[in-house]
Amino acid sequence: MGPRLLQGLLLPIFVVLLMDEGDRVLPTKWVRFCNKCSYFNGSHCTNHMKNCWKFNAMAGNRSCRTDHFYFADRLTGMYLYRHSELSCEPCEEGMVQMFHDVLRETFCCIHNDRCNNPDDTMDTVKEYVSPDHNRPT
Repeated sequence: MGPRLLQGLLLPIFVVLLMDEGDRVLPTKWVRFCNKCSYFNGSHCTNHMKNCWKFNAMAGNRSCRTDHFYFADRLTGMYLYRHSELSCEPCEEGMVQMFHDVLRETFCCIHNDRCNNPDDTMDTVKEYVSPDHNRPT
């Protein structure tokens, strides 16, 4: 390897290392990282928790998505938590009746990376899936 080639390879490395920290993190502002899980049961992801990414440029496509699914209990007339899905899909907040007994509630977050953490989204979710430590046996 000639001295010119070595200098040419080392120059970009030194430029990156000597850059200001703000310049090095600039490209990450244009990319949004989110959690991805196809079936989160309230305490853990049944398959492995993954991450996904998307470009953070367009206003309608820069959010991480959390879908909570509830099923209708006919005896009590209430909707009870079933599971959650985490994704990078385009998001529109709200509630949708998926089937006659399944309700989907969608949350969108844009404030930071991996903000679709299901542990932080709703207290009511934890209420339905909390372990029964105090239950008499």
